[in-house]
Amino acid sequence: MKSATTKHPTLRWPALGFGIAGAVMLSLFASGCHKSAAATNAGGHAFPVAVAPVTLAPVAQGDTYVSTIKSRRSASMQPQVDGNITRIQVKSGDIVKSGALLMQIDPQKQLATVQQQEAIERQMLATYQFNQVEVERQRKLFAAGVTSRDSLDQAEQAFANSKAAYESAVAQTATQREQLKYYEIRAPFDGTVGDIPVHIGDYVSSTTLLTTVDEIAQLEAYIYVPADKAPQLKPGLPVKIYDNAGNLLETTSISFISPEMDPNLQGVLVKAEVHRTPEILRNAQMIKANIQWSNAPLPMVPVLAVTRIGGQTFVFTVAQQNGMFS
Repeated sequence: MKSATTKHPTLRWPALGFGIAGAVMLSLFASGCHKSAAATNAGGHAFPVAVAPVTLAPVAQGDTYVSTIKSRRSASMQPQVDGNITRIQVKSGDIVKSGALLMQIDPQKQLATVQQQEAIERQMLATYQFNQVEVERQRKLFAAGVTSRDSLDQAEQAFANSKAAYESAVAQTATQREQLKYYEIRAPFDGTVGDIPVHIGDYVSSTTLLTTVDEIAQLEAYIYVPADKAPQLKPGLPVKIYDNAGNLLETTSISFISPEMDPNLQGVLVKAEVHRTPEILRNAQMIKANIQWSNAPLPMVPVLAVTRIGGQTFVFTVAQQNGMFS
């Protein structure tokens, strides 16, 4: 009489060691290994396999979106005067300090205006000083009874007029000198210089865009989340920032959620603060932002225990029957 043998399903689990789905290592069932080995020896057709329990472990649930880095402060530099550009001190991408000279517009016409006004100021000063001396002389003559009251009044009026004219000339000179500063384009704050579409010799006016300056310190990731995910949004959700190569740049969180939906993109704008240096992230740079919705426990199995058959994934399980594992 032939002895009955029990055949066991074979776990397709390569003997290369096993990885973890997610990031959790599972412990082996020592007893399961021994019993499987015994069953294999009895049957003669199966071979020993390693088994492991299915456990629960926290797994981050998230979605990744293409996003844009933007500066909280970005200035478009446009001239307040007309003229030809005579000097460009910077190039795109330069990091500049507040007040740094970026460009210069030909100031010769304004310089001539300033010089003319300075000459007028000197003329008004001379008249004022003469009338000041004359009014003092008329006062002394009037006190001595040599001159009339009418002559004194005329001298005092001339002195007052010349004083007002001189003070006006001083103010006009200061205004023209201040206008001269507009021919120098300077950085309004510390930042990074953007594109420079103009060249030396170009004629520019108040409508010409010369360049932009983007503040370095305060950057934000602009993320448009699809409408179906909008109900899950809340401030403080973790956000991971990756570059296009998949390298993690920073872990931050949602700081702003728009109350309105963008009608063109059919998404909700959310923002996350970014604190990396300008050498790593810059204004208008495209990045990938992964919003982590939850960190709920999920069943975990070794990745090498998963078999694909006909485009579907399968995992063999171990069951005990009549004191034997199959």
